[in-house]
Amino acid sequence: MVGAAVVSDLEDERGADGVDKRLNRLTLERRQVWIYVAAIAAGLASGSAIPATASMAEVLLWPVLALLLYATFLQVPVLHLISASRDLRFSGVVLLGNFVLMPLIVWAMVSLLPADPAIRLGVLLVLLVPCTDWFIAFTQLAGGDVPRAAAVTPVNLVLQLLLLPLYLLLMAREEVTGLITLNVVAPALLIVAVPLIASTLTQWWVDARPGRLVVRDRWAWAPVPLLAGVVFLVATAQVDTVLGALNVLPVVVPVFVAFLLAAALTAKALAVSFSLPPRQARTLAFGLGTRNSFVVLPLALALPEGFEVAAVVIVAQTLVELLGMIAFLWLIPVVFRTDQRSADGGL
Repeated sequence: MVGAAVVSDLEDERGADGVDKRLNRLTLERRQVWIYVAAIAAGLASGSAIPATASMAEVLLWPVLALLLYATFLQVPVLHLISASRDLRFSGVVLLGNFVLMPLIVWAMVSLLPADPAIRLGVLLVLLVPCTDWFIAFTQLAGGDVPRAAAVTPVNLVLQLLLLPLYLLLMAREEVTGLITLNVVAPALLIVAVPLIASTLTQWWVDARPGRLVVRDRWAWAPVPLLAGVVFLVATAQVDTVLGALNVLPVVVPVFVAFLLAAALTAKALAVSFSLPPRQARTLAFGLGTRNSFVVLPLALALPEGFEVAAVVIVAQTLVELLGMIAFLWLIPVVFRTDQRSADGGL
């Protein structure tokens, strides 16, 4: 998801005037939920007042979404996968939580939902993919271990792309059988693969010379406005679907809230079981609680007619998650307290 920053960028962003630019961006990210709510409201108003804008918004949605994914992937150090192996215990706990325990919890939760394939598929898509970006910003705000968070993100990204099809076949075979065709998957894969490849090439180009780091730093400001643009365009293009799916919110919102609570409890259990230091435990909690919603949004948008609600479910989860992260910023430091005797080892 959006809002990530590379470790060097998070550790020192003071300009020549001594102003801490990092804090300005983190403040923006912390309050981004209200920007997205305003963007959704503006999109619904635009689509309702001027129906002709819906077709234009649908055309613009895909390139803006591609830019959002590019900006997001650019902050994920995919060229440094080896970094995650420097702390096998922490990385192993994160992977156990994200790819074994949380998927089992999601599977159990989905069984309680109405037998509506669009709702179930939307919930599965968004809750099965761990966040690879904005959880780093929230980790820093909560006093977590930012270097370890950054190190594990590329592993999370690669594994979720590989495992998501297997999860869906296991947990939603009836929903996806005959639905996930080449016509559906190809556009979604293209809109994810092209930004991923482009961002990887950009990282290689940036890493070649230290002076180019400013390019990545400037792009780190882009995800919030780009995501606002995406939700605005979704609301404008799908105004009838969004307004017609409001009755779905009382069904899915409790599931998303329960997921956040389950993530906090799972992080606590894992931290105790594996004796994680407080800062690492905080990082784990944010890693389990945040999801990579806009990586799966292209797949939801590419689904055939009748499954439009899946995209609405994904956008709703994003808003619930951001509000939940505000609560996490208060809760997680209380649950995982640090003191002067608590010390984490370096990477």
